[in-house]
Amino acid sequence: MEPALISPIDTMTLRGCEPGDIPEITAIYAHAVLTGTASFELAPPTEQEMARRREVLTAGGFPYVVAIVAGRLAGYAYAGPYRPRPAYGNTVESSVYVHEDFHGRGIGKALMIEVIEQAEERGFRQMVAVIGDSANRASIGLHESLGFNIIGTLTSVGWKHGRWLDTVLAQRALGPGDTAAPSRAR
Repeated sequence: MEPALISPIDTMTLRGCEPGDIPEITAIYAHAVLTGTASFELAPPTEQEMARRREVLTAGGFPYVVAIVAGRLAGYAYAGPYRPRPAYGNTVESSVYVHEDFHGRGIGKALMIEVIEQAEERGFRQMVAVIGDSANRASIGLHESLGFNIIGTLTSVGWKHGRWLDTVLAQRALGPGDTAAPSRAR
């Protein structure tokens, strides 16, 4: 049986990530690191490290949003620099994580739609998703449903949980994409 989407009594609110959200974000990410293959980190970062990462993203003008359902932080998503070199400055890499109690309820999609919209508003032109584990059909399907094209698979580039893992690269244009000069100064 599939979990129900967000019901009218469990309305979802999306808002910008605040410093007070870090403990819940750290817990969601720790679970993903320890039990899943979406992240290739092997040890969960501390709250201090997650706060530092958030600060770098928000100070850099990148979108970082959370979903609140029934008073709980149900998930988060952000876009950050794809690569550090200046020529990549108009391209972002997306990340999305949903608390295990809320999987399959449309939260990841809502978060990604918001991050995509905010990235477009901020003048970014391309979004890349580096999807951990080619067996992660839910994440691949989510990205395809949002207009990402699967660009390719890097085979056996990570070792986690006693096995080799692939990464799937997906990409979508933001705003006018590559049909006009970039609007973001880098």
